Amino acid sequence: MAFYQSIDLTPDTSAHFWKIDEDFNTLFRSVALKDVSLARLEQMKSESHQKGFLAVRMLLQHLGYTDFDLSYDDSGKPHLNDGKTISISHSNNFSCVAVSNQKIGIDLEILKEKTLKIAQRFMNISHLQNLPKTEQLKKATIIWGIKESVFKIKNVVGISFLEHIFEDSFSLEDRKASVQLHFNNQIEHFTIAFHSVEEYIFVCAFENIP
Repeated sequence: MAFYQSIDLTPDTSAHFWKIDEDFNTLFRSVALKDVSLARLEQMKSESHQKGFLAVRMLLQHLGYTDFDLSYDDSGKPHLNDGKTISISHSNNFSCVAVSNQKIGIDLEILKEKTLKIAQRFMNISHLQNLPKTEQLKKATIIWGIKESVFKIKNVVGISFLEHIFEDSFSLEDRKASVQLHFNNQIEHFTIAFHSVEEYIFVCAFENIP
């Protein structure tokens, strides 16, 4: 099995990573799935998505949960039956879950050139000025992850990454950032933590409670 690592983000928030090196059958035989999860798995056309889905269940088991402890609301947001907040992400050969007593959202992204090529569609590209290409790619990927993570917390139709979510200036060495969501005549604030995991970027957003 390929549990990879855990990261403590705050005293009550931890992120857990599974590096997927098993084949589908090995993962499938290692987890117990409720009927609705079996149906969802069968509908997935990509084996990569299927393995990512199963690796999330492996992580749940590693944390003392099972698939039967996890449910999804009508908008597709995951929930644990013990009341803790869970957020889930999968990218290529990694799956990740984060569990917290706070409202959180996570994103895991592999570093790829496409993110930099479309950066102007989702971010203020002035944040990339005066950086070498490799750092531009990392920062653009972090900012994409920031916006995905904030969106996962709010989960409201109509939120635009470019027009509504604004990250303050930060450096790669900070491993944290601040973000504002301007939407529906409100301004909401979020704190961000980010880490590199091999060739991936992990981002976690925390909702700042007024």
